[in-house]
Amino acid sequence: MPTVSARVSSYKIVRMGMQDEELVAAFQQGDYAAFDSLMFRWERKIQGAIYRLTGSEEDARDLAQEAFLRAYRALKGFKGEARFSSWLYQIALNLCRDRMRRRKGKTWVSLEELTEGGEIAASHARPSALDMIEARDLSRIVADAVAALPEEQREVIILKEYEGMTFAEIATALEVPISTVKTRLYRGLGQMRRRLERDGVRGAAPVPAPTI
Repeated sequence: MPTVSARVSSYKIVRMGMQDEELVAAFQQGDYAAFDSLMFRWERKIQGAIYRLTGSEEDARDLAQEAFLRAYRALKGFKGEARFSSWLYQIALNLCRDRMRRRKGKTWVSLEELTEGGEIAASHARPSALDMIEARDLSRIVADAVAALPEEQREVIILKEYEGMTFAEIATALEVPISTVKTRLYRGLGQMRRRLERDGVRGAAPVPAPTI
């Protein structure tokens, strides 16, 4: 007969294989440990998104913790009208907006976190020191272009191109129509391309192509 600890470990494994909606339902039925699985699944992504929006590791840690605390307190009343992840991103985005409004300063985006699409294409050979310097310079240019965007466009680009969310998920998180999400994305990408061209970045622009 398996020990109590073995049964608990087995239950944890089963719970980690459950869908978000199943974990939410379990939590609402009194299995509060199900929230641990949700947090384990989403904490890194939520913290990464906050870091990209605020450019601050301290803010990313603090606001991610606050986002999950608010989610924990409100999850009993979650109706499932949107995906759990979209609902969670919405909480995190609102916290980011509040923090940035209080700061009233420019939001800087992490260079390391925004290198996707901004790096020089890697070859199989080990990059030279010059290649690495050029890649960092290009990443910096792209990061500056993202940071210079209006908040609404920056949010959409980060959620779509770096977080991999769908238009529908972003629309839910931002509480706007899908058409608004697409407009903000394309305008933001267009503005980035114009800025990158002014900075001498031409040809294969290190900006993700918009997809529908």
